[in-house]
Amino acid sequence: MALTDETLVDVALSRGSLDRVAVERRRPDVIAELLDEPGTRVAEVRGDRMRVLEDPGAADGSLGLVLRAPEPDDRHRLALHLGRDGDGTAYVGVVAPAEPAGESSDGSDGSTAGSDLEARGWLTLRQAAEALGPRDAGVFTTTLALAHWHSTHGFCPRCGAPTEPVEAGWVRRCGNDGSEHYPRTDPAVIMSVVDPDDRLLLGRGAHWPEGRFSVLAGFVEPGESFEVTVAREVSEEVGVAIDSARYLGNQPWPFPSSVMIGFAASTRQTELTIDPVELAEARWVTRDEYSDLLRCDAIRTPSGISIAKRIIERWLGSTVESVVEGADRRR
Repeated sequence: MALTDETLVDVALSRGSLDRVAVERRRPDVIAELLDEPGTRVAEVRGDRMRVLEDPGAADGSLGLVLRAPEPDDRHRLALHLGRDGDGTAYVGVVAPAEPAGESSDGSDGSTAGSDLEARGWLTLRQAAEALGPRDAGVFTTTLALAHWHSTHGFCPRCGAPTEPVEAGWVRRCGNDGSEHYPRTDPAVIMSVVDPDDRLLLGRGAHWPEGRFSVLAGFVEPGESFEVTVAREVSEEVGVAIDSARYLGNQPWPFPSSVMIGFAASTRQTELTIDPVELAEARWVTRDEYSDLLRCDAIRTPSGISIAKRIIERWLGSTVESVVEGADRRR
């Protein structure tokens, strides 16, 4: 898919900057070698959280991951070779217990990691990613996705025997039949749909709270192209036929193992037939209507790290925050 001037760039979880140096994973002892090197930077994940710091001198509220040197306990944990930065420094993700003994539920242990940084505690990717730099966003996203895959794929799908991590955490091998299994990623499309009057179609999921709306989305099925999936999902959920679908961008979405492929679609049909299993409601909105709903807090947008928010803002022509802040200033 060719990039155009309208392609979304710099999506929150799509900014990883490490060289994954996949060839290094083939060395059987590469994890042990990296953990022997004091210069290796370790990113520790506990459940779905990593420890995050903020720079009090940064006006933009930027955050950074706590990246430490290897510790003896890391040798007994699942360790993942994430790659190297431009200086050749290696990064390893390690999966630790969710709440080690002696620490509070927020991970606070009374220690400090640097005189110029203030600890923010253990945050989820949803809480931290928008304020993380490209390297740290990529480190968190990749570690979280791999950790979940390992936690749910401990047995061989062929024979049921236990599997073990190999190739620096990027493969699991069955000890019985020798088969190798690779991290799973489930592709899903997510799309704006506009009618001839340039109104945007919004849907509220069947189990979502009142006021929470987003653009439509759905998983790719076997034998489908992305564009075919866009057409099928829109038809199934709201009974509308799509005339065209244009690629906008994509992002990894490790909640737990997806990649979201964004599209802009158009239709000449406006009558909606809602699938109640998928949606509680759906509606067309103009830009003015959507802005008014935002200003009176009658509608909730997707989270700031999601490509869904970027797709909506592309149609809206401005950021959600600028619309809301404009209303606040007028008050």
